[in-house]
Amino acid sequence: MVQFPKIIQGGMGVGVSNWRLAQAVSKLGQLGIVSGTALDSVFVRRLGDGDHGGHMRRGLDAFPFQEMAKRIWQEYFVPGGKAAGAPYKALPMHQKGDSRKLVELCIVSNFVEVLLAREGHDNPVGINFLEKVQMPHLASLYGAMLAGVGYVLMGAGIPLHIPGVLDAFAAHRPAEYRLAVTGAAQEQFANLDTLMRLNPAEYAEGPLPMLDRPRFLAIVSSNTLAATMLRRANGRVDGFVVESPTAGGHNAPPRGKLQLNAAGEPVYGERDRVNIEEMRALGVPFWLAGGYGSAAKLREALDQGAAGVQVGTAFAFSRESGMRPDLKTRLIQQAITGRGEVFTDPLASPTGFPFKVAQLEGTTSAFNIYEARTRTCDLGYLREPYAMGENKIGYRCSAEPVDNYLAKGGKIEDTVGRKCLCNTLMANIGYAQTRKDGSVEPALVTVGDDLNTVAQYLAPGRESYSAADVVESLLSLSADVPQEADSMLAAMA
Repeated sequence: MVQFPKIIQGGMGVGVSNWRLAQAVSKLGQLGIVSGTALDSVFVRRLGDGDHGGHMRRGLDAFPFQEMAKRIWQEYFVPGGKAAGAPYKALPMHQKGDSRKLVELCIVSNFVEVLLAREGHDNPVGINFLEKVQMPHLASLYGAMLAGVGYVLMGAGIPLHIPGVLDAFAAHRPAEYRLAVTGAAQEQFANLDTLMRLNPAEYAEGPLPMLDRPRFLAIVSSNTLAATMLRRANGRVDGFVVESPTAGGHNAPPRGKLQLNAAGEPVYGERDRVNIEEMRALGVPFWLAGGYGSAAKLREALDQGAAGVQVGTAFAFSRESGMRPDLKTRLIQQAITGRGEVFTDPLASPTGFPFKVAQLEGTTSAFNIYEARTRTCDLGYLREPYAMGENKIGYRCSAEPVDNYLAKGGKIEDTVGRKCLCNTLMANIGYAQTRKDGSVEPALVTVGDDLNTVAQYLAPGRESYSAADVVESLLSLSADVPQEADSMLAAMA
């Protein structure tokens, strides 16, 4: 019988759920998750800082295609680290047809992150992606599978075609993924090539290694979406993470017409509540997420027939996470006094999805910091592919310079309040870019509504806690799975 984890550690932000955090959680028998978002940029900036501890080098030494690993090391490693105040090396932005160099970097960076998370134990490790960030999908998934990733999780969209990609790579077949392109009439799409492709044989140096097909968990916010995934996905869906609107990061928009409360946050209603009985009836394991970071909530989830819970915010402030120590300290101090404030911003994300933002002076959550930043789009992970004339695909981001966005057919109203999440999330983990004028990219921290509850993990007199402290606390009331839930999970397996 498959032993499902009771706790899935959330795949947070860019580099917050790093290999150290995932390793710590998986060593304890739960499911550690690395964030796959922008891993190529994170990897390059680690090398640009001199590869502290030699961890990236160790991962590269284990990569099965050594000529590829050597090329990347020679291209991006900076002995001793870049000079203080010098900018990080820029990468080309992803597009439908990435260069071979960028594809290789994506494969290798995902491999290294998963490999390091798997060191020192035999338990599964997972990786989390955003469906909205489509262009690196194929190379990222292949790299993670080369490292033996056990689970792939994906939300922020409807990932109907990811299961088929996993099936193809596990069978050493080329994989395809159709890029979502906006702004084209039906007749124009007929001549527009939107299909992305990756053939593993074109990147191998010798025989292709045997790969296991990881389990696929779709992150959903409704019963309808879960049922749609099971009915229409082009491969096996192994389970669901069911996120409520209180979860950190991107939230699904409310169903129906968008309404805002007095504070300017989206209003969620009964239509946005997941029916647990209907989830159980689907017959696949599911984990509940969003405000489930306590032993009592885990117990409640198990009693309802869930396999367990996904917890993000509590792990984001653990010592092992990649969040900058100064940001952790300031927000933990707010939580201790109950003053932590999280705003569900309907405008911040270029995706158009609501985005949770911790209110913290000196970060882009403050209006003066947001206004002072020169609009720049040089990482481009959230760019929107759109149809241009002559059957070409262009790329635009509502957080880029307004004139540029308008010149690409964007609407002025879509630029209001938009924030460059790509750069701010890199700043969250200590890899802020330095600009030509000497300015440094500010941070923007995303956490769940339950920010203030993280104080429960602090021992008396302590100002920090570990991932193990979180796991121990969460499991304190759930030593025995209810008989009904145990039988149900056995049937699902």
